Amino acid sequence: MDLLNTLVDKGLRRELPTREEALAVLATSDDELLDVVTAAGKVRRQWFGRRVKLNYLVNLKSGLCPEDCSYCSQRLGSKAGILKYTWLKPDQASEAAAAGLAGGAKRVCLVASGRGPTDRDVDRVSDTIKAIKDQNEGVEVCACLGLLSDGQAERLREAGADAYNHNLNTSESTYGDITTTHTYADRVDTVQKAHAAGLSACSGLIAGMGESDEDLVDVVYSLRALDPDSVPVNFLIPVEGTPLAKEWNLTPQRCLRILAMVRFVCPDVEVRIAGGREVHLRTMQPLALHLANSIFLGDYLTTEGQAGKADLDMIADAGFEVEGTGQVTLPEHRVTAGTGGGCGSHAEAGCGSHADAGCGSHEGGGCGPCGSAADEQAPAAARVPETARASEARTDLVAVRRRGAGTDLAPNA
Repeated sequence: MDLLNTLVDKGLRRELPTREEALAVLATSDDELLDVVTAAGKVRRQWFGRRVKLNYLVNLKSGLCPEDCSYCSQRLGSKAGILKYTWLKPDQASEAAAAGLAGGAKRVCLVASGRGPTDRDVDRVSDTIKAIKDQNEGVEVCACLGLLSDGQAERLREAGADAYNHNLNTSESTYGDITTTHTYADRVDTVQKAHAAGLSACSGLIAGMGESDEDLVDVVYSLRALDPDSVPVNFLIPVEGTPLAKEWNLTPQRCLRILAMVRFVCPDVEVRIAGGREVHLRTMQPLALHLANSIFLGDYLTTEGQAGKADLDMIADAGFEVEGTGQVTLPEHRVTAGTGGGCGSHAEAGCGSHADAGCGSHEGGGCGPCGSAADEQAPAAARVPETARASEARTDLVAVRRRGAGTDLAPNA
């Protein structure tokens, strides 16, 4: 296909595709799917070889959130039967992190539900970061605490945080359908605060919430404009007791097209398959490794993931290798440029970012803000392309996490 040849050439040059080209990737047929994966795989291998970075989530505070994010099982008023607990102590969090690191994880993502941290919360997380780094040489730590106030990103950086996650989640035009208690601009502002403080910015999206192809392209182009070092791609986990529990809009094929589109638009950033891969990609997960160079190991914030050993077996069987702590994830040109540089400068992107986000893994959702019980009305499913609404509800694949952080049971890592 001329389209795919063009996209490969642009990806190898770090050149921004046109919106029409990005939309065309999402519109390809199932007969063309392997060609799409092969093309995007060439771009992935150019910048990341066959390495897969493993990340591990620790939910420092579960539930009890005042925001109304429709996708989130931790939202205030959520009827989901999730674990609810207040802040883990630094030694508890460090112990939870150790399980993931022993399983091969290179980065620990410290997540807390809520609109944003207080200064006391930043102190707590700072103590936790120090505890983890004191016991684990070379570990990367990403914090994900919601909307940041002035000076908080700098304090996290001083405490040893390497990165900060805050997802845009969906397009600016549809953001109000998903969340009403904060704005899209609030999220953009927090990503920019992380950038300005010298933290590696991590910001991604959630697919499967009723959005159109145009919405998906909009948010990915906005992410390119923000220029994060890592882009988590979440696939909505429709958790019972949340407003989006009936939204089953994804097929494995559509998930692969979305990942390919993200890779073409952001060719040299860490693209992470985050929440929902087990639910929506299912047996097609190994193919997704040809598109993304990063995954979460084990469980998510409030739902269970694939067993850690199964993740490692999948990576090996597919011919990939786990990225070691001594290896640098990002291509050299991004490393030398600090937290800027490769996915596209603000000037070239022109994609609706304001001048003023897991880790982003979670139950199809970005860490913080995570939700409250305002309007229980889900976004109109009519926006979803007819061809995308082919997936049957696989509620059997959605299990609430009952182990790991906040429990007395060993974690899945």
